[in-house]
Amino acid sequence: MRKRVGILGTGSVGRVLASGFLKYGYEVRIGTRDRHRLDDWLEKAGDGVAVCSFEEAAHFGDLVVLAVKGSAVEFVLDLAGGANLHEKTVIDTCNPISDEDPENGVLRFFTKPNYSLMEHLQEKYSRIHFVKAFSSIGNALMVNPYFEEGKPTMFICGNNEQAKQQVTEVLHLFGWDVEDMGKVEAARAIEPLCMLWCIPGFLKNEWNHAFKMLKSEA
Repeated sequence: MRKRVGILGTGSVGRVLASGFLKYGYEVRIGTRDRHRLDDWLEKAGDGVAVCSFEEAAHFGDLVVLAVKGSAVEFVLDLAGGANLHEKTVIDTCNPISDEDPENGVLRFFTKPNYSLMEHLQEKYSRIHFVKAFSSIGNALMVNPYFEEGKPTMFICGNNEQAKQQVTEVLHLFGWDVEDMGKVEAARAIEPLCMLWCIPGFLKNEWNHAFKMLKSEA
């Protein structure tokens, strides 16, 4: 039986991750309010994927990916319907990026320093098992990134251990080393990695990089 994933969002992140799941044999449903937005992409995507409403994608997925602008997250989750997501693992790829312009290459967030977007979501939608992942890398490197130095590290966090294990399995499949940073509060540190990752891009137009956790044997 094929594994089923629902993608909430039709932007570049949603499309890249959908392609990744299709590559590894998942059946995919992409939720959107505009079903014709992905017509061209669907022609190239092949079998195993369909476009539907947010509600249908959330209901369909054994695993769900949240891939929308940080400012639209609650709107999309409400359209998807909490009951369709209760007790499910939801990969939270989102960052609380403000609409303001970056300052000297540094993105602006709409959250406070000691509070993360993920914490807000986990408090509001308490029966969903959020796991932060894919929030500190550009979409072009999300699936099977290649670096001569070895596999890059994806930092994750979340309150449910089983959900984190499920996401870890996906990340290993997609070519990542994984570091579990603990409970939801760790998103306060993980979400700002997006700022750090983007600085070389905004200042030097350099986007082909990733983070790596190095550990001493001593």
